[in-house]
Amino acid sequence: MANEQASPEENGKQEDKGPSLLDKIQQLGQTNVPQMSDSKIHCLTIIGQIEGHMQLPPQNKTTKYEHVIPQIVAIEQNPKIEGLLVILNTVGGDVEAGLALAEMLASLSKPTVSIVLGGGHSIGVPIAVSCDHSFIAETATMTIHPIRLTGLVIGVPQTFEYLDKMQDRVIQFVTKHSKVSEDEFKELMFAKGNLTRDIGTNVVGADAVSCGLIDSVGGVGQAMKKLNSLIDDRKQTEDRTGGELLQ
Repeated sequence: MANEQASPEENGKQEDKGPSLLDKIQQLGQTNVPQMSDSKIHCLTIIGQIEGHMQLPPQNKTTKYEHVIPQIVAIEQNPKIEGLLVILNTVGGDVEAGLALAEMLASLSKPTVSIVLGGGHSIGVPIAVSCDHSFIAETATMTIHPIRLTGLVIGVPQTFEYLDKMQDRVIQFVTKHSKVSEDEFKELMFAKGNLTRDIGTNVVGADAVSCGLIDSVGGVGQAMKKLNSLIDDRKQTEDRTGGELLQ
C-alpha cells in the first residue's frame, strides 16, 4: 500500500496550527482554551505585585497598571460587556498605581464584583472593595498595614507629611467603599503583635466579612450569581427609567 503524502497546502495548514497551539501551551499552560466570545461578563485578573512607575525584576509575577487601564476603558465602552468580574491574588505593590486602578473600577457604570482568592494584601485592599460587591474565599487572607518605605529613612518633615496624606487617601477610599468604619480600619492598620516584627493585621476569610471590609464569603460560583443578579437589576432599572422618560 503506497504511503500517502500531504499536499503542500495541507502542510501549510498544519504548520499554521502548530505555532498557535504552542503559543497556548507557553502562555496559558493548556492546549484548549474555552471560548468566551459570547459572554456578557469580562474577567479581569490582578495577580502578583502591582507594578507602577518602577519596572520590577523579570522574575517577579506582576500586574502592570498601564496594561489594566486600557482594559477598564474598553470594558466601559464595549456595549457587549454588561458586567465585570475582578479576581485578585496580589501581594500589593505601588500605592499610586493600585489606588488609580481602584478609582477606575469604582467609577465604572457597569455592575462589578470582586473575589479575593489566595490574598488581597496591602494596596490590593482598596481594589477589592472598589467593586459593587466583594467576595473573599474562606482561606484567603488580606494584610492591612500602614504605607511603608523601601528601606529609606525619612529625612525631612515634608516626606513624612506626603506619606501621611497618601495613607489618608487609602483610608478614606476603603471606608467609603466598604462597611468598615474609619476607626476600626485604623485600628487594624496600626495593630501591634498581629504581624511578626511589623505593624498591621492579617484577616482571613470570614474575619474580613465580620469587620465589614468584604461583603461576603464565597468563590467563583457565588460571585457569578451575584454579578448576574446585579446585571438583571440594572436592566430592570433602565427599563423603568426609559418608560418614565417616554411618558
